Amino acid sequence: MESRLCGLFGQVATRSDRHITVTNNHPRKELKIIIGVPKEVIDKEGRLGIVPVGVKSLVAIGHKVMVEANAGAKSSMLDAEYVAAGAEIVAAAKDIWSRAEMVVKVKEPISSEVPFFRDDLVLFTYLHLAPIPDLTQELLNKKVCGIAYETVTGRTGDLPLLTPMSEVAGRMSVQVGATYLEHENGGRGVLLGGVPGVPPAKVVIIGGGIVGTNAAKMALGFGADVTIIDLNLNRLRELDDIFGMRVKTLASNSYSIAKATAEADLVIGGVLIPGAAAPKLVTRQMVSNMKKGAVIVDVAIDQGGCIETAKPTTHSNPSYEVDGVIHYCVTNMPGAVPHTSTLALTNATFPYVMKLAQLGAVAAMKADSGLCAGLNTLKGNITYKAVADDQKRPFKSAADLL
Repeated sequence: MESRLCGLFGQVATRSDRHITVTNNHPRKELKIIIGVPKEVIDKEGRLGIVPVGVKSLVAIGHKVMVEANAGAKSSMLDAEYVAAGAEIVAAAKDIWSRAEMVVKVKEPISSEVPFFRDDLVLFTYLHLAPIPDLTQELLNKKVCGIAYETVTGRTGDLPLLTPMSEVAGRMSVQVGATYLEHENGGRGVLLGGVPGVPPAKVVIIGGGIVGTNAAKMALGFGADVTIIDLNLNRLRELDDIFGMRVKTLASNSYSIAKATAEADLVIGGVLIPGAAAPKLVTRQMVSNMKKGAVIVDVAIDQGGCIETAKPTTHSNPSYEVDGVIHYCVTNMPGAVPHTSTLALTNATFPYVMKLAQLGAVAAMKADSGLCAGLNTLKGNITYKAVADDQKRPFKSAADLL
């Protein structure tokens, strides 16, 4: 068998079983690659990276797509649908990883997947590297091309691949919070919307971005008393225009956060600094001053959390208590509604999958600066500054490496 040279990197190579023809470091139109879609292995994660219609589109233009057996079962997407779309169903994850030139996932790899890393692999998934130095080191050691959904930028500077899951998580945060406020689940026994003659629960949302806005929509739908805290006064003005007098807005500072959280029944953390660890805006002391049986849902936990007492949890063990306050800090909240989440995510990610497959990773990132912003690791270097700064590691710009 001929030696492996990854067509995605535009290297000079010819390999008959992959139909790669690349010359003068420029891929021709007939460049075809193998794309792997493994089953997610994080606890109770049911999302997956490509849906059947996406497979059909890739196969129609000559690419090969391998999907791990039962990868889509929790998203109500069966193997038979993938076969009908032209995918090859593969029984073992190791075969997906070893044969695929590009692996498309949802969540960051965990320890059982790290041995599959190699230097000619393109990995396209959520990475959230800032609070995970061990994973960063493994990607660097194996020189993986790691492109992170959460740092890909749109033309207006938005985060188009993070937005759909932020929408899901924001809406879920209220749903989850309402459940944990029930006495049966350790909460204060408060109904989010109250009833005539009994006031509604007080919901405090820290961060007025996509998560916060969607959390506010849901909380208002429940009939809760809602306050949004944000540092950006212009954003608070926008939220005031969106919600009118139905939502209170507060400028973010330690005093307003301490006062609002002390009065809250439910606190939702939705702070985001793209690619970087979230700042700890709610301190341990603030948590200790909250009502007993109050609930915290820290949606920012993927980036380390914005609550000092927050630590990552799983769907199997989703909550814990600190000073009588219930904490829910599941790192893959949208995985609880995988059908909705997979469709929402792949609606956004698939155009980028197609571009990477058609052009190759290097050419695609040179052609699209927003996609290039998603590059976090390449050739043993960190290429996203916020990750390098948080981990106190050297940074090298993508422009110097591509």
